[in-house]
Amino acid sequence: MDINRERLSNSLKIALFVGTLLNLINQGDALWGDGTVSIAHLMMNYAVPFCVAWYSAWKNHRSRLKKPHQSI
Repeated sequence: MDINRERLSNSLKIALFVGTLLNLINQGDALWGDGTVSIAHLMMNYAVPFCVAWYSAWKNHRSRLKKPHQSI
């Protein structure tokens, strides 16, 4: 896979937003209560959205490269 700064930046923004929401939902009790925060779950809540965003952007880019250009 090629590294594209725009794709990387967008994937990081999506991961930050979605990962934060997931952590608030999944570990809210631990964050504001007496529970223990799971570092592994915290990291996965950011890693999974990043991977999904990166992969879907990469697949979209590749599919656009494979399609022949059509004139309108």
